[in-house]
Amino acid sequence: MATLACFHAHPDDESIATGGVMALAKRDGHRVVLVVATRGERGEIQPGVLDAGEELWERRVKETAAAAEVLGVDRVEFLGYEDSGMMGEPTNDEPGTFWTADVGEAADRLAAILRDEQVDVLTVYDANGNYGHPDHIQVHRVGHAAAERAGVTRVLEATMDRDFIRQGMAEAAERGDLPDDFEPPDHTDESPFGSPASAITHEVDVRDVVAQKRRALAAHASQVAPDSFFLSMDDDAFALAFGQEWFIDPSMVRAPGAPRATTVFQEVP
Repeated sequence: MATLACFHAHPDDESIATGGVMALAKRDGHRVVLVVATRGERGEIQPGVLDAGEELWERRVKETAAAAEVLGVDRVEFLGYEDSGMMGEPTNDEPGTFWTADVGEAADRLAAILRDEQVDVLTVYDANGNYGHPDHIQVHRVGHAAAERAGVTRVLEATMDRDFIRQGMAEAAERGDLPDDFEPPDHTDESPFGSPASAITHEVDVRDVVAQKRRALAAHASQVAPDSFFLSMDDDAFALAFGQEWFIDPSMVRAPGAPRATTVFQEVP
């Protein structure tokens, strides 16, 4: 048995980016640990979700616990920082936000958990945090620093296959499957969204557990409405869009044309 730890910026990030690999790891008998940097205080609130007097962060902590139960997570920890908001917002620089956190101090907090759990594999985000969010970028920095402190030698950077998504969007548009008001992200080579296919070392097929991934995402009801892009698509379309999870092992180089590793516990073949 190995121990997988997934480090994320906000509640619901875990379900989108690594929900599948966490569910697969648990199914295969491994221990799964989820660490979240913030409680997502600055998320957009879906109408009618919060109880009277309830703060968003309180609900998001509950939602994280519910999603973790769906995915089979053994331990959930929050590092205690505040959500920084989107890049460029004044909230980025407020005291206590993850973006303003001292990287070494935050890494010490995470490293204590990694050592306690004797983690074998840690997931963080790619260098640009998948799409440029300050808290995601900080996860990348803090995660790598914590792994070095704790002696974790396998660190995988969760990312998105920009080329796969570009092709999928084009095909969905041709079929008329995208909402009329949907604005696809910028997928050019200079885009901050995801990574080019050539950079990705691991592609994990999570279709066997994609129903769990969808239920975990739905548990974050304060952020993800039933009629949202994520949940309004049918099961087949959801599996096509979210049935793969991608990672970069920065310590390795995948030769052109070489296969990708297919589990987070596997090195590049």
